[in-house]
Amino acid sequence: MAKRKLTRQQQWRIEKIQQERKDRANKRSAKGEDLLQSGELGPEQPGQVIAHYGVQVDVESTDGHVQRCHVRSNIKQLVTGDRVVFCAGEPTGVIVACAERHSVLQRPDPYGKLKPVAANIDYIIVVLAPHPEPHANLLDRYLVAAEASGIKPMILVNKSDQIEDMADFLAMHSLDVYKTLDYPLYTASTKTQTGLNELKQALKNKTSVFVGQSGVGKSSLVNALLPDADLAVGELSESGKGSHTTTTAKLFHFPDGGDLIDSPGIREFALWHLQPDDLIDYFVEFRPFLGHCKFRDCTHRKEPGCRLRGAVEEGLISQQRLDSYFHILGSLDEVTIR
Repeated sequence: MAKRKLTRQQQWRIEKIQQERKDRANKRSAKGEDLLQSGELGPEQPGQVIAHYGVQVDVESTDGHVQRCHVRSNIKQLVTGDRVVFCAGEPTGVIVACAERHSVLQRPDPYGKLKPVAANIDYIIVVLAPHPEPHANLLDRYLVAAEASGIKPMILVNKSDQIEDMADFLAMHSLDVYKTLDYPLYTASTKTQTGLNELKQALKNKTSVFVGQSGVGKSSLVNALLPDADLAVGELSESGKGSHTTTTAKLFHFPDGGDLIDSPGIREFALWHLQPDDLIDYFVEFRPFLGHCKFRDCTHRKEPGCRLRGAVEEGLISQQRLDSYFHILGSLDEVTIR
């Protein structure tokens, strides 16, 4: 995939920022190695990263103790949710190893590189609300991103107290099609507390993360599900887009089992890092019909004998989702040819 052409000034800024990051990492590594060599640290023990603060992380041990830690130089970039081995110290410990991840949520950074956000996640809960107005194509982008990450998505309509008729709301915003797909759909209201018990039960003993536009009430949901979290809640701006309130991903524990990672707000989910040929596989209801078209190189637009379009005519696939696929595919192609 072709990269966007950068101006000389942009390239200089990127190189400057990357060098600053390397310098900070070197200082961090030197500090960690000094602590290890000094013998002032405790024995190795398992833990989990529950927050990330620049060059240091907070690690929670199996007994619930939280330790601020440096990271050894030979360890990959850590994110909230990572399982690690660390040595406790005063005031800081050192992480000496990281376990393999079974899943990782990533998103492109401003420079076009994929950046991990959180690890070892079981569910991605895509949060929608009456305001900002939900859009089916944006929801599809979240679902595609979840499928590409190998993480099971769930859909949550928040602020249900502002919705008079849920069926009408889903139909009005072209969201009723998702009830026919294999994606759990929940409704909740932090104001009336409705739907929260069902949501807690669904997330029990799993590690989950909320994603969605700013202003849909992600932080309010965390506060309602975990009162001790006490996250800052941002009001909707005049533009209706909402304001970002979370600055770092943090992991919280449900009293009855399970974890919740609260991640920074995401207004858009950029998918340009995906290969266009792979996109179609992330529309789950398309999969049974792929490979059955008359022509192997079928684009599913006008070719005769297209099994995908045939499935639409038979009511097995919605035209809305096929249109959404082409819309997202077009946005990937636009970036590819730049």
